[in-house]
Amino acid sequence: MIQMKNLSKWYGDFQVLKDCTTQLSRGEVMVVCGPSGSGKSTLIKCVNGLEPVQEGQISIDGQPVTGRGVDLPKLRARVGMVFQHFELFPHLTIVENLNLAQIKVLKRDVTTATSKSTALLERVGLKAHAHKYPIQLSGGQQQRVAIARALAMDPIAMLFDEPTSALDPEMVNEVLDVMVQLAGEGMTMMCVTHEMGFARKVADRIVFMDGGEIIEDVKSEEFFSAPRSDRARSFLSKILQH
Repeated sequence: MIQMKNLSKWYGDFQVLKDCTTQLSRGEVMVVCGPSGSGKSTLIKCVNGLEPVQEGQISIDGQPVTGRGVDLPKLRARVGMVFQHFELFPHLTIVENLNLAQIKVLKRDVTTATSKSTALLERVGLKAHAHKYPIQLSGGQQQRVAIARALAMDPIAMLFDEPTSALDPEMVNEVLDVMVQLAGEGMTMMCVTHEMGFARKVADRIVFMDGGEIIEDVKSEEFFSAPRSDRARSFLSKILQH
């Protein structure tokens, strides 16, 4: 579903990605983890063209992301993205936030879009809040709206860039519960997260990054039981010791 081959990227003289190669099969859940500054968020933003790469190729469902002439808006309509911060329009109600891209990009009429939005809000437990504004919702609720908004586009895959890192600890589980449900339904997912309990529960594969490189790309159970690299063992010992 998602293929990355020999990706390298620089910010000026600083190389943030170094020859990264990995792939994600349909229905698979990949968690990308590693220390801060390791290139995780940059990698996931490259997948749907939010960040350009200087070297390497990316394709989604056989369609190129890199290279000239790529219709990135069309591509992004098929790949849902949930960010660390919710990126909701504050002047629109919750249902209007979900309707907007459906109407503008998918050309759905208002009635069809609203029906889809209402069903998704019910799915994430927020149907009663459809006509509120983002400021009237908690952080966890806003992030669940952001997930519903991405799902409203009927994506073939979902990308999550540290979706719980801006939340109060009490709100983390309500977002992770929605993500666990999605994984259980077979959604293809690539998640950058520090939530190792979530990773252990739902990830099929773990990509561990450090210094802009992919250090390990292994099945989840192998990563947690017998990581191959000293760097990954050190990382896990610090994260899992409590």
